[in-house]
Amino acid sequence: MEKRPSTTERYHWVALANTTAAVFMSVLDGSIVLIALPAIFAGIHLNPLDPANFGFLLWMIMGYRLVQAVFVVPVGWLGDLFGRVKIYNSGFLVFTIASLLLSFDPFDGRSAAIWLIVWRIVQALGGSMLTANSAAILTDAFPPDRRGFALGVNQVAALAGQFIGLTLGGVLAVWDWRAVFWVNVPVGIFGTWWAYTKLRETGVRRRPLPRLDWAGNLTFAVGLSALLIGITQVLQPHGGHSMGWTNPTVQAQLIGGVVLLIAFVVIEAKVEEPMIRLSLFRIRAFAAGNLAALLASIARGGMQFVLIIWLQGMWLPLHGYSYSQTPLWAGIFLLPLSVGFLIAGPVSGTLSDRFGPRGLATSGMLLFSATFIGLLLLPIDFPYWIFAVLIFVNGISNGMFASPNTSAIMGSVPPEHRGAASGVRATFQNSGTALSIGLFMSLMIGGLAARLPNALASASGLGPATQEALGHMSASGALFAAILGVDPIAEAVGHPVGGRDFFPNLISDPFHTGLVVVFSVGAFLGIIAALASALRGKVATAASSASSTKE
Repeated sequence: MEKRPSTTERYHWVALANTTAAVFMSVLDGSIVLIALPAIFAGIHLNPLDPANFGFLLWMIMGYRLVQAVFVVPVGWLGDLFGRVKIYNSGFLVFTIASLLLSFDPFDGRSAAIWLIVWRIVQALGGSMLTANSAAILTDAFPPDRRGFALGVNQVAALAGQFIGLTLGGVLAVWDWRAVFWVNVPVGIFGTWWAYTKLRETGVRRRPLPRLDWAGNLTFAVGLSALLIGITQVLQPHGGHSMGWTNPTVQAQLIGGVVLLIAFVVIEAKVEEPMIRLSLFRIRAFAAGNLAALLASIARGGMQFVLIIWLQGMWLPLHGYSYSQTPLWAGIFLLPLSVGFLIAGPVSGTLSDRFGPRGLATSGMLLFSATFIGLLLLPIDFPYWIFAVLIFVNGISNGMFASPNTSAIMGSVPPEHRGAASGVRATFQNSGTALSIGLFMSLMIGGLAARLPNALASASGLGPATQEALGHMSASGALFAAILGVDPIAEAVGHPVGGRDFFPNLISDPFHTGLVVVFSVGAFLGIIAALASALRGKVATAASSASSTKE
């Protein structure tokens, strides 16, 4: 092994500033598109409510997260082999080029949607190279007694990007849908130049370089891809059913994905130089921290997704906001969520260095679950101040958990495996976000499918065209309409029906049934995450001690 190079105080801040900007930008793009979808589809002249276009809508939502979930482990592993800064710098360049090409979509309609999806996938690959190696670069650069602070700032930036993207996407979409991609270009150009000129390798690398684990890479990438693609396609109707569980292709993808992931575990236990060292999961702090991160990510991603639907599809129209303005105002009304996180995140990173991560992370997850119960008790047409307090506290709880948990995970592993460990951590987090949309959309569609037919049948005194439009509305169609903040009845008949609040009132009762299920599941996941965090034990200090003796 190589001796780890020493680092200066100035380099600490350079590494922190550059990686923080990178992960913020990468994660921002996972959520900024979600709230800007109405403007994007209008801009490329594609009707997202046409069932034939549901696939484009789902891939715009899920494709970015799917790619990041699949590739963060392989590129983190490559960082361990060939240099974390080298892979990180390449990721900055790939991400910036893809952002530029996304903003200059030369096509229209479905061709334009395919262009966006393809370059979003390339952009996500660059983002994976950034997020997989940023935590490892910081862990190498900072001494153990300041590592929690550095990783805390970095993790706060990552999740802040997820929260702020919801607001920024709504604001930029009002100006021009291309602006949601333009925003990355100047930051990306400067960040790429800065990274190539200022960052240097300071981590421990293995010599000689081991052979590539091709079998592990392929089974992991194909297996996780098949599983996540199958979950995405489950959300599309099939054979008269509201979802695609009976679709043979979906069944093959889900079963094949699970089989390949099992094969991956078997391979990793036998090869000499595995992509993921399963022995890392024998470290209790590492295993428990990643489990807690996965569960928290599923609950957090699902909550954000459901809140957007709730605001855009129902609450804002019920309060007189036009559908064309709902993305903007949904982002604005979600600001307390970001503010709470930005207040608690940096503070918790510093406190975890002083008092340890377990108490903060566990308390954060318990508070997180309590906010889900509070949201569950709200009516569809809630008083905003109560909603704002609940999401503000939810942001605080996420901040309390994220930084200490990341510090505990990264501080528990040997220095030479930090790139792979960072990739595993990012995979658990990104997989949780991708799974959350599939899981919570399935729960919402299931709740709507159970109650929507009765709600539609109760609508009376309407014209023949409206009755026909109601007759063709599916649970998934109603959910997609709520995601996009549009009135599908008005779109179908060509004029507003029964006032602006007709559609929100029509689906509010079925939607609330889904909300109860969704928030109950979220609260349960938060409690299990708190339990995992509490059982992590005292964070292992062997790796940190070894690191500090080399500095």
